[in-house]
Amino acid sequence: MNKKPLTASKKSTQITSFKVMDILEHAKTLEEKGKEIIHFEVGEPEFKTPLAASTAGINAIKNGFTKYTHSMGVLELRKEICRKYKKRYGVKVEPEQIIVSNGSSAALFLTFAALLNRGDQVILGTPHYSCYPNYITFLDGKPVLVKLYEKESFQLIPENVKKKINAKTKAILINSPSNPTGTVLKPDSIKKISKLGPVIISDEIYHGLSYGKERSYSLLEFTNKGFVLGGFSKLYAMTGWRIGYVIAPKEFIRPMQKIQQSFQISPNSIAQQAAIAALKIPEKELGKVRAIYAERRKLMLDGLRQIGFKIPSEPAGAFYVFASCRFLDSDSYRLAFKILNDAKVAVTPGIDFGKAGEGFLRFSYTTSPEKIEKGLKRLERFVVKLGGRPPA
Repeated sequence: MNKKPLTASKKSTQITSFKVMDILEHAKTLEEKGKEIIHFEVGEPEFKTPLAASTAGINAIKNGFTKYTHSMGVLELRKEICRKYKKRYGVKVEPEQIIVSNGSSAALFLTFAALLNRGDQVILGTPHYSCYPNYITFLDGKPVLVKLYEKESFQLIPENVKKKINAKTKAILINSPSNPTGTVLKPDSIKKISKLGPVIISDEIYHGLSYGKERSYSLLEFTNKGFVLGGFSKLYAMTGWRIGYVIAPKEFIRPMQKIQQSFQISPNSIAQQAAIAALKIPEKELGKVRAIYAERRKLMLDGLRQIGFKIPSEPAGAFYVFASCRFLDSDSYRLAFKILNDAKVAVTPGIDFGKAGEGFLRFSYTTSPEKIEKGLKRLERFVVKLGGRPPA
């Protein structure tokens, strides 16, 4: 009789925790005890899903559109995505190049699962989105990190990427606008990176959320040989709908489709109908959303600087401010919990975004101006009490 103790797999035990969720879960515990928490930690829009998308989802339920769909997603949605890329970027995409997924996270999994063999390397900048390395290592690849510097506005420099390329390099991952820094890659940089040789994976989940004169450029404007990941969570405030997509070279579509069939069957039928409606929302309406975020961005930037946080590079996209907290504590995880417990403000520790993120905190400005102002006042009192730099 086998008496060996049950043990979890090495992959499941070696995966790192999503530290922003550690913060959020502790914040929820405090809220259950009656504490009011100001949430600057999660990258989730406070807006309701646009009425047109919600209505389409409700109608899908009423009309019985609640069955499995094509494993690649309904054709109408894939056609709408094609129209979007033609109108916004001037590039031609065919429905046969698109797989609709249960969120852009599932699109990342599909992409790496179709690309990586054991030992293959993926180059990416750091600080980086927390979960990128976990996808790569879980699928037997190896992340190769290129440090992004404050003095270079956290731009991914093509020459620095080139130095990391070797015989085992399978792909280069870019993210613009980026999480956590809000950096928007320069078009010349995307062009140069696209010509380095390895296939490019471009995470474009924050497209449509840029605030400077420089718009966000899609990888497809420079090459049709890469993977482009997109979704509806951020711009359309549809995080809980779990709907995204990947645009891929045609030779990868059938392998990715088979993976989807086995592990997901098909994307959410109701969310697909909502996504079709979302893509038809006029650009003018989306511009109003950007304008609101731009105001909140300024409010957060001004407030944090007045408190004493150093912001070496103003975010040009997404909805985050990545600020140095070294004047308070070099251990961002410890500091984030201290801020949460003492000031009742939830923020994300920079270490969540890799070792290069240590000494920083990420502040999300997706909440209301009133809550941003209240949170900033709490942070100000916390900093003064801690003996940090007083407000200007």
